[in-house]
Amino acid sequence: MDVCQAVSAYVERMVKEVRGMKMLLLDDHTTPTMSATFTQSALLEHEVYLTDKIGHRPRERMHHLQCLVYVRPCPASIHALCQELLSPKYGAYWLYFSNVVAKQDMEALAEADQHQLVQAVQEFFSDYVPVTASHFTLQYDVPPHRLWGSHLVQWDPDAFEHHTSALLSLLLSLKKKPVVRYERMSALARKLADELVARMNDSHASLFDFRRTDVPPLLLVLDRRNDPVTPLLTQWTYQAMVHELLGIHNGRTVMHTEHGPQEIVLSVDHDPFFAANLYDNLGDLGASIKDYVVQFQAQSASNSSIETVQDMKRFIEQYPEFQRLRGNVSKHVALLGELSQLVDTHHLLEVSELEQSLASNENHTTDLRNVQTLIGSERIRPDAKLRLAMLYALRYQKWSGNRIDAVVQQLIDAGVQDVALVYVMLNLCGAEQRQDDLFANENILARGKSALKGLKGVDNVYTQHTPHLVKTLDHLMRGKLRTSSYPFAGRDAPDAPATVYPGGPPTRPQDVIVFVIGGTTYEEARMMALLHVPGTHFLLGGTTIHRSQSFLHMMQHTAQHLPPSVTQPPPSMAHSMPHLRLGPVQLAVPQERRDLEQVAMGAMDMLGRVIRPGP
Repeated sequence: MDVCQAVSAYVERMVKEVRGMKMLLLDDHTTPTMSATFTQSALLEHEVYLTDKIGHRPRERMHHLQCLVYVRPCPASIHALCQELLSPKYGAYWLYFSNVVAKQDMEALAEADQHQLVQAVQEFFSDYVPVTASHFTLQYDVPPHRLWGSHLVQWDPDAFEHHTSALLSLLLSLKKKPVVRYERMSALARKLADELVARMNDSHASLFDFRRTDVPPLLLVLDRRNDPVTPLLTQWTYQAMVHELLGIHNGRTVMHTEHGPQEIVLSVDHDPFFAANLYDNLGDLGASIKDYVVQFQAQSASNSSIETVQDMKRFIEQYPEFQRLRGNVSKHVALLGELSQLVDTHHLLEVSELEQSLASNENHTTDLRNVQTLIGSERIRPDAKLRLAMLYALRYQKWSGNRIDAVVQQLIDAGVQDVALVYVMLNLCGAEQRQDDLFANENILARGKSALKGLKGVDNVYTQHTPHLVKTLDHLMRGKLRTSSYPFAGRDAPDAPATVYPGGPPTRPQDVIVFVIGGTTYEEARMMALLHVPGTHFLLGGTTIHRSQSFLHMMQHTAQHLPPSVTQPPPSMAHSMPHLRLGPVQLAVPQERRDLEQVAMGAMDMLGRVIRPGP
C-alpha cells in the first residue's frame, strides 16, 4: 500500500505514452499531486517542456506541442477544459482525469471538441496527495472550505462529495475493496462510511471487481474531534517541527534569510538526509547533521587534490553529485538553525513541558499553577497561552474542582485574542462530544498509572503523549476494538465477508487504512510509520495535515457557521463562566529572524542539549 508508488505509476505512464514535445496543463487539485510525485527535471526527461494551470493567463498558440491535461473532474476544471477545447492552442490533446468522470461531463467535452483534437480520455485514480509511502492527504483545507454544515451532525454537501470521491479514488488506485468501520458517535464518519460501502457495491461495483482475499482490507473512518489534543501540542520530530513552526505546503517550506524568503524543498524521494531523519527527535538531529557535514568535508577535501587527468575526470563525473550534497548540507544546517532559534525565542521547551503534562498526566494543583504562571508571563506567545488553556479545559472539564473560569478570565486580562475558542473547543470536542475516554478520567487503574508515571518521571518529558490513534490501532490489532463503539458499515450487504464480523473466527487484516475526518498530524503519521505488526500494512490519511494554528483556524471557521451558543460556555459550566464573543482570527504571530550565518552557528550549540531521550 505505497501511495507514492501508486500515484507515480499513473503519472509516469501519462508522460511516457505520448511521444514528442509536450505541454502539461494542471488544475489546483492535481498540481500538488504532481509536485509530490514528479520533479521538473524528471518531466524534462520525458519532453514535457512547459507546465501551466488550465484556465490560467492567455497562452501562445503552439501547434507543434501536444498537450497533456491532468485535472480533477470537478465543475470548474471541466468548464475550463471545455473553453480550452473550443479555442485550442496545441496540436493534440490527451485528457487524464484523477477520478471518475460523469457521463454529462464527457458529453460536454465531446461537444466542445469541435476541432477533433482530443486523442484519448483516461481515468487515472489519483484524487489525493501522497506525502510519504504510508501517509496521504486530501489537502482540503478548512478554511477556505467548510467541513460541517449548519450543525455538527451534518456534512457540508461539497465536502461530503469531495471526501467520498477522493477516498474511492484512493481505494481504486490501491486496488482494494475494504470492509469499513467508523466511530459510532461521529455522524460524519457514519455517513461517509455508509456512502463508501454503497458506492463500492452499487454505482462503482464494476470498478471494484478485484480478486478477493481471505482476509479483506479494513478502512477505519475516524473523527478529529475524538482527539483534539494531538494537534494542539508542540512537536519535536524533524518533519512535524518544520510544519509546526514554519509550515509545509506541497512538500515545501519557506525560511527567511538576510537575502529574503528562501523556498526549501523537503522530499523523501530526492533528499536522502530528510528521508533518513524526518522522524528523528530534534536532539538526535545534532549528531546526524554533524555526520552529514563531516561527509561533505571529506568529499570536498578529496576534490581539492586534482593532480592527474584521472583526478580531473573523477571530479567532473562527481561534480553534479558534489553540488547537490553541498546544497543539501547548507539547506539542512540553515533549517535546523532556524528551528533552534524559534525554540529559544518562543520558549517552547517551557511551553511543551507543560503541554505534555496536561496531555499525559493528572495533577490538577500543579497543572493549574503552571498554566496560570505561563499565561501571566510576557515571554509566552498569545497562541501558546490559548493552547495551554484549551488543554487544561479539555483535561479537567469533568474535574469537580476545575478552575476553567479563572483560566479564561486570566486570558482576557492578558489581552489574548479569541478567548472564546476555549468554549468552542469544549462544545465541539469536549467530553460529551468524544466517543472515547481520551484522558482515562473514568478508568481508576489508568488514573493511578498516570499519577505514578508523573512521580517516577520519564526519559523525555517533551514526548510523553501518545496519540489516541495509536491506542485505537492497538485495540484493533488485539481484537479488542468493540463493534459497539466502532461498528461496521453496510453489515447487511450480501457480499460482506463474514470472517471480519463478530461471531466469525478471529482475523487480523493485512491492510489497514485509517482516514481521519478533519485532518491528521505529522506526529500521527510518524507513529503509524513506526508501527510494526508482522503481516499488516498501515496507511494513514485525512482531510488535511494540521499544525496547531491550522487546527485552531478550523475550529474558529467552523464556529462561525454554527449556532452562536457554540461560542458560549457549555451548559454544565454556564453559571460560573464569563460569556464571550468570537472575533476574527488573530493567531498569526510575526517571527523574529537572524541572518543565515548566525542561525547556522546557533543550531549546533542547541541541537546537542535539547530534546534528547535519556539513557
